[in-house]
Amino acid sequence: MFVDSHCHINFEGLAERLPEVLDKMREHQVTHALCVSVDLETLPQVLAIAERHEHIYASVGVHPDHEEVREPTLAELVELAAHPKVVAIGETGLDYYRLGERTIADMEWQRERFRTHIRAAHATAKPLIIHTRASSEDTLRIMAEERASVPGGVMHCFTEPWHVAEAALAQDFHISLSGIVTFKKAEEVQDVARRVPIERLLIETDSPYLAPVPYRGKPNEPAYISYVGRFIAAQRGISDEALAAATTQNFFRLFKIAA
Repeated sequence: MFVDSHCHINFEGLAERLPEVLDKMREHQVTHALCVSVDLETLPQVLAIAERHEHIYASVGVHPDHEEVREPTLAELVELAAHPKVVAIGETGLDYYRLGERTIADMEWQRERFRTHIRAAHATAKPLIIHTRASSEDTLRIMAEERASVPGGVMHCFTEPWHVAEAALAQDFHISLSGIVTFKKAEEVQDVARRVPIERLLIETDSPYLAPVPYRGKPNEPAYISYVGRFIAAQRGISDEALAAATTQNFFRLFKIAA
């Protein structure tokens, strides 16, 4: 049995066929999923799904790459995180991938938003879901400055080389791998998959994005998490069952969910 630690089943393409998506999860023995918030405007949809379905959980946060959205305050994040189905703060972090004509110096608004989320994680004692893209140095620096290791959390959809994983692990974070790990040229991610301590490993779909082989290029969904898990199990030379058991246990422990 597998758990999808990060998905967006409130997004277009999944939300309108949610009963089918949940049925396919059951068929593929995917027992639980965490539907992750990316902005406050769509948070009610995330919470509504979690409220209706016992095996779906939610987070509260604003994605670092979302500019034209309501900026969260610390007080607002803390208040929203009090919802009984909210198990994490995020996703948050830094994303410098699409700078365009701007410079890294122009991204101070992202860094301040990130700090606000980390402080909310401290205030609520809930773990962080961190997104980092083309920004690992600043991400790790701010994590250290704001003592993100205290609430802890997970580096989601991890695509960085091993030395970045090591630095995140040293701050007591988990590493979550998506369908990218199954891609032929994803050698750095596969290296991380083999080396990360199994007690710090999570798996995710990030659906509707990043479908694993053999569905690459098609819409993703939580049912496909088993392909991620089986691929990593083969990389590590362990059974599918052992990988599923470890990552499921890690999910429940990190997000403080009663198994």
